[in-house]
Amino acid sequence: MKEILLYLAPSVALALVIRVLAGAHPFFFLFTVAGTICHELAHFVAGLLTGARPASFTVIPRRVGRHWELGSVTLTRVRWYNAAPAALAPLVIVLLPFCVAWWRTRQPWQFDTRDLFIALALAPQFLSFWPSMVDWRIAVRSWPYLFIIAGAAWLVFHFRPHLFQFVNP
Repeated sequence: MKEILLYLAPSVALALVIRVLAGAHPFFFLFTVAGTICHELAHFVAGLLTGARPASFTVIPRRVGRHWELGSVTLTRVRWYNAAPAALAPLVIVLLPFCVAWWRTRQPWQFDTRDLFIALALAPQFLSFWPSMVDWRIAVRSWPYLFIIAGAAWLVFHFRPHLFQFVNP
């Protein structure tokens, strides 16, 4: 795990630089395109899989008030059961850098030129995996899942209490 985190350190640092520069000038949005595509594709695919019926997909930045909207997906059939999966789907994106880092570090490795390009490709993923405020507002429509999860946790705790025993006495 230490090797994976060490491998991802340049990508995280580069993500912070991109974040600062993108706020300074719209030209630097070019460096966020890969992350924006992954973010919006996550919404689109989750919408397809959960029946939320994606109707449009765009990654062309546009000015909305004082902020920039880097992309959007329009879902035409958002219901309580598919709101959270479709809205919070970008959280899965954070697995991509970790999978690539695992792939690159499972054998003895040395940081080479290829890894610089990989770091540049992975950096936007760290900027794009967190859902927007609009995504969180949509996800709240899935509040009935809280009861389902709580009920399942109660059943497991009641019938399999040893699963909740984290420390052996």
